[in-house]
Amino acid sequence: MFKEFKEFALKGNVVDMAVGIIIGAAFGTIVGSLVSDVLLPPIGLLLGNVDFSNLFIILKDGAVPGPYASLAEAQKAGAVSINYGLFINAIINFLIVALAIFFLIRGLNRLRREQPPAPAEPTTKECPYCLSVIPIKATRCGHCTSEVK
Repeated sequence: MFKEFKEFALKGNVVDMAVGIIIGAAFGTIVGSLVSDVLLPPIGLLLGNVDFSNLFIILKDGAVPGPYASLAEAQKAGAVSINYGLFINAIINFLIVALAIFFLIRGLNRLRREQPPAPAEPTTKECPYCLSVIPIKATRCGHCTSEVK
C-alpha cells in the first residue's frame, strides 16, 4: 500500500499540481495586497475618501452602542454587521486574479499554437506530352506511353 501511495504521490501530475497550488496561494496574497494597498486607496480617494474595508451596515448594536467609526470598532463591540466593503474588496481581488490568469493562459496558448504543417511532398506529376496525371516515380506515362524524365 505504501508503494502504491509513493507512486501516486511522486507522479509528475501530482507534483505539478502541488507546485501550482503553492504558487497560486502566493499569487493570491500578492494580488490581495495589490488590491487593498495599491488600487483601492486611489479609487477611494477619487470617490471622496472612501475606505472600502470600513463600509458596513450595522444590523444590531453590540455591548457598546454605536455609531462606530470603523469596522474594527464595531466588531470589538460585538455588533452584528453586513460588511459590504470587504465584499467589494473580494470582488476586485477576484477580477484582478481572473484577468491575470486570462493573460497568462492567453500567452501560453500563443506559445503552444502549432505552426501550420509544411506542404506535403507532391506524389504526382503531369505528363509533358498528354498532360495526364501520373505518379511522380513513373518513367513512362500510363496514358500515352511516352517516356517521362
